[in-house]
Amino acid sequence: MVFQNMKLLLQSLAQPAAAMSGILDRGSLLFASLAVLAVSLLFEFTVTPPVPQASVVVTQTGPERGEAPVPMHVQPQWSFSFYTPLLVLAAIYVPGTLLVTNWIGRLGTLGMVFQRDYSSLLTCTSMAWTAAQIPVLLAGWVAPTPALGVVAALAFLYFAVLMFFAIRTVFGVENRVAVCAVCLSWVPVAAAVVFWGPLRFLFGWLASPFFLFFAFYYLRSEFANVGAGLRSRQNFRRMLEAAAINPHDAEAQYQLGLIYQQRRQTTEAIQRFQKAVAIDPTETDAHFQLGRIAREQGRLKDALSHFQTVVDQDEKFNLSEILRELSAVYLANRQYDDARNELAVYVERRPYDTEGLFYYGQALEGVGDTGAAREMYARAVESARTAPRYRRRYIAKWSRLAQKQLGKLG
Repeated sequence: MVFQNMKLLLQSLAQPAAAMSGILDRGSLLFASLAVLAVSLLFEFTVTPPVPQASVVVTQTGPERGEAPVPMHVQPQWSFSFYTPLLVLAAIYVPGTLLVTNWIGRLGTLGMVFQRDYSSLLTCTSMAWTAAQIPVLLAGWVAPTPALGVVAALAFLYFAVLMFFAIRTVFGVENRVAVCAVCLSWVPVAAAVVFWGPLRFLFGWLASPFFLFFAFYYLRSEFANVGAGLRSRQNFRRMLEAAAINPHDAEAQYQLGLIYQQRRQTTEAIQRFQKAVAIDPTETDAHFQLGRIAREQGRLKDALSHFQTVVDQDEKFNLSEILRELSAVYLANRQYDDARNELAVYVERRPYDTEGLFYYGQALEGVGDTGAAREMYARAVESARTAPRYRRRYIAKWSRLAQKQLGKLG
């Protein structure tokens, strides 16, 4: 296990996306935590210059005068111990990042997201921090102090890059959401700096052996559950990998494809979906996902082929969303008549779907029926306005596009 985690740690320096996915599948929270502590110890004893001591001269008073003043050394308040980086990551940075990402991406209730993703994010973050500090550690042994400052600044920037891949992999969010989360994740840390005095005292108290003994004794079951989210992910992945050994199990390949797709590893997802349809050509879900990926990548011919296969197998697949996806390909190919015919059926079945109404408006506008197109755009705007609050974030894009088209049509 140690060799495997060490390999993932070094891989994050060159292949961050693949490394973060590997950490979710095979990483160890214990190894990641110990790695942070090890790097901090090495910094304290080999790189960090000795902490300057403030001398306070105290003159002895009393009957014995004429004696020399006695210097006393006081440790400055800004020094910290080797365990501080791990405590900051575990208690401030990772919870803050999780809170910010959940706020931006609307991933679900905070309690559910924390239970599911905290241990996974802490493992990836600890590995990212360690990987980013390794170049600084090496430079500290050979480089002069000014150069060390430049290396340290670059290391912090690279840590932000690694966190982008960590957030995108753990939560499966879009790139823009991951970027915003990385930028805002430093807000809790900045707040902690402001209140560093009380926090330093608290961290020192929490790290005392006396407190750790009683905390472990009374809360050991809670500590055992910290890694439950990561363990459940890894157990599920191992179960699917074992099932995928069966050359006739298309469902296992499809589920593995969904995992890669959720992590934004498109190439690996395509390979799994293709294996699923090779095993079972009637695996409708895999054809549907292959069509969606092909459409996103601009491979319209491939997308049309997969979507047509889905329609032939089940015209009402996924609550008839296959008709909407197929129509989007027709619109991209400027096949407005075909798109209008498919969307007429779709809108009749799902009259309040904002995206479908917008597509229908585009198809009608493409065939020259501007009056009907204006009506569809207006319906799209109204459907977004009256949608449940939790849905508005996901359909706001189509409402804005519909309003823009209404403005053009007058």
